[in-house]
Amino acid sequence: MAPPPGKDSDNSTRHSIRRRSLLLGTAALGAAGALGAAGCAKVPSGDTLARLKSQGTVRLGIAGEAPYGYIDEQGAFTGEAVELAKVIFKRLGVPRVQPSPTDFSSLIPGLQSQQFDVVSAGMYINKERCAQVLFADPEYQMLDSFLVRKGNPKKLNSYQDVVEAKAKIATGAGYAEIDYAVAAGIPREEIAIFQDPVAGLNAVESGRVDVFAGTALTSRGVVRKSTRAEATKPFAPLVDGKKKVDGGGFAFRLGDAELRDAFNVEIHKMKKSGELFRILRPFGFTRAEMTTMTAEELCA
Repeated sequence: MAPPPGKDSDNSTRHSIRRRSLLLGTAALGAAGALGAAGCAKVPSGDTLARLKSQGTVRLGIAGEAPYGYIDEQGAFTGEAVELAKVIFKRLGVPRVQPSPTDFSSLIPGLQSQQFDVVSAGMYINKERCAQVLFADPEYQMLDSFLVRKGNPKKLNSYQDVVEAKAKIATGAGYAEIDYAVAAGIPREEIAIFQDPVAGLNAVESGRVDVFAGTALTSRGVVRKSTRAEATKPFAPLVDGKKKVDGGGFAFRLGDAELRDAFNVEIHKMKKSGELFRILRPFGFTRAEMTTMTAEELCA
């Protein structure tokens, strides 16, 4: 994953917190967030858009990971989710976005308990999450990629290759790649788990594992300055014999369909005009990662 030009990708990545965890936990919040949550608890969820317009601020839960939402070297919040939220909510009549970083596993619980108004952290849209939150249509689609030693000596370009080579695989805590590896026949207990892609890269470079599985965006970003590792070409994992392409989007409370629908109207305008890609491109996204998929498709 590549942060905007001029930013140190290694430094930004080291601030990353698990991005695609399916685990649930308790949100780590400051006093301001807690007070905001207490005030909002009395407001019916159907009035959220009107409330946000009235107060002029939307609380955005992020997971502190580049390039989705993080603090840059100047101490400012940025990232594709943050910058996209600023544009869309301003058009919805909400001029200020207040990013609130927390552990990825705390995002959905924090949203449900009204500690956030919306969350976005490169969160994949899938059936399990769709039972808990409402997703906007995805702003991007994503394939997988492996971090491997320079030259890819074991020729590991898919999960099936890992099985055949009896290679040692690793990924991040709660990553969707765990399930993709298991679907390929890799025993869950044999998958090494690391906190973030930087730790995974270090393990590959030192030879402790043969491959670290992650998204194509993550892999190409974290390996950029490495002299001992490289990222494989992006590929779609096979699940039940079908290629799996993931999509990530903003999540809203189940009762906030009005807010989600208003957000969707704006994001579709931006897709049509090309503005969405112009916002995401400085954060390492490519045209191949723009998508016409819908949340409904990914929730099925």
